[in-house]
Amino acid sequence: MSGWERVAHLDRRWVFLGIALAVIIPVTTRLTVPLGKIAPPTRMLYDYIEAIEPGEPVMFAFDYGPSSMPELHPQAWAMVRHCMSRKLRVISVSLSPQGTALAREVLEGVGEELGAVDGEDYVNLGFKVGALQVIAGMGESIRQVYAQTADGDLTDSLPVMQGVDSYEDIPLVIDLAAGNLPMAWITFAGERYGQNVAVGVTAVVATEVYPYLQSEQLVGLVNGLKGAAEYEKLTGVTGDGATGMAAQSVAHLLIITLVVLGNIAYFASRRRQGTD
Repeated sequence: MSGWERVAHLDRRWVFLGIALAVIIPVTTRLTVPLGKIAPPTRMLYDYIEAIEPGEPVMFAFDYGPSSMPELHPQAWAMVRHCMSRKLRVISVSLSPQGTALAREVLEGVGEELGAVDGEDYVNLGFKVGALQVIAGMGESIRQVYAQTADGDLTDSLPVMQGVDSYEDIPLVIDLAAGNLPMAWITFAGERYGQNVAVGVTAVVATEVYPYLQSEQLVGLVNGLKGAAEYEKLTGVTGDGATGMAAQSVAHLLIITLVVLGNIAYFASRRRQGTD
């Protein structure tokens, strides 16, 4: 059997092992790859947050679940870390039932890393049912919609909520979502109440959201895992976005190589059969 015939009949278990190693090795070694030019929408959001005065509040909406964590969780870590490092107060809400737990992981993790205090520097208000009513209701009074936090503390009693009662008191809302909730934030918070809105979305949702960026209804957009890696590069802190991009790139390179070798092996075998 010739070399190309061996390639053509390669046991698929070797392919599975190769893909597994292509993912595991970059993640465990924290490998990074060049990202190229930062996407303008990512830089727009970074620059917008940089322009907010320390002490001002920023609201994060954790509107995603575990299935979208590979793309959106690195975004959340990078953006929350950026806000807390600039001494901005972080207020989180969620229109997804799983979002409260994900928000708690990010807020407490970044808070411990940077020495931020729950209730003073950040707060997790938690999940409320009725997405559109919640978004619209906070335009009138956040404290009425969220009388208590996710941990049961009275919202009025927390230093992080002092002077914050509606969108008028918040320079920016960032929605992290894998579905169509960004459009609801744009419509009800942005258009109805004049709130500045930015979004972090999965790559498959980004094409639906870009028109709102072009119409200036969004002040920034972070697109998928690559957007998370770009944001990490801007903040100078390497996280799961950069390592995830490395794993994805190596795996894609291996797949392309296998496809090319498989095609060469196929045509080489056909040619050999034709000459026999």
